[in-house]
Amino acid sequence: MGEAAKGFWALVAACTVWGLSPLYYKLLAEVPPLQVLAHRTLWSLAFFGLVVVSSGKLREVRAAFLGRGAAITALSSVLISANWLVFIWAVQVGRTFDASMGYFLFPLVAVVLGVAVLGERLGPLQWLAVALAAAAVALLAFGLGALPWVALTLAVTFGLYGLLKKRLAVSPLVSVTAEVLLLAPLAFGWLGWIATKGGAAMGGDARTLALLAFSGVLTGGPLMLFAYAARRVRMATLGLVQYLNPLLQFLCAVAVFAEPFTPWHRAAFALIWVALALYSGAGLFQPKAVASRDSSAATSGSSST
Repeated sequence: MGEAAKGFWALVAACTVWGLSPLYYKLLAEVPPLQVLAHRTLWSLAFFGLVVVSSGKLREVRAAFLGRGAAITALSSVLISANWLVFIWAVQVGRTFDASMGYFLFPLVAVVLGVAVLGERLGPLQWLAVALAAAAVALLAFGLGALPWVALTLAVTFGLYGLLKKRLAVSPLVSVTAEVLLLAPLAFGWLGWIATKGGAAMGGDARTLALLAFSGVLTGGPLMLFAYAARRVRMATLGLVQYLNPLLQFLCAVAVFAEPFTPWHRAAFALIWVALALYSGAGLFQPKAVASRDSSAATSGSSST
């Protein structure tokens, strides 16, 4: 098997794990989301710490806290923790549809941020894709009588996170390690507070603790697969295969969780899928340099679920 093929299957594996992660978080539905987030932070730090030390990249972690890197790392840690928390909460309370919509919307939010912040230019088809996504959000808000805040929060926090990651001169593995290192004292503090109040800070039983500990592997494993794939496949492939993640989340909501799927949801998802088809099609035919730039937000923000 060639390097490109290995990269492709590594990418499929990473996106499959991310896409099926709602099944894991549903098993922890009895554990409060903030407590799950605290465990995810600490066990991820243990996983990434072992990888970073064994690969001799500890100096690079220090670099993430030097100069303006410190502010970027701090802000990106806030964004990714907010993203993780909303995703965990959405799955636990039966709103996986909204979570999947957020990650379907993310590429289009990244495009808008590229235009607004980086001065990138869009073609007519890409503008149409953005307009259709906005129409989908408006339609869902009208039909349900409220903004789809879960989807918008996930898409915007992840989009901003990707934008910040473009400004860090360290690898995704190193930057995520720095982020969870920064969040670790808060996670320890939260679990300690739960323990002082008589709560089951470690999950209450061996099964739950084992599930919580597995969050480190669930976070770090796909990221390493993704980083491996990113060096071996084309940017177009990288961008398109990532849609497998929200698609599998969507299927979890439909086939496993049997969440309510209203006509308004159907119409909104249909508009978003058409928008993504237009955006992806336009990306395939634009100059390589532009396509690479448009895909970079997805690459840099690859520690999603």
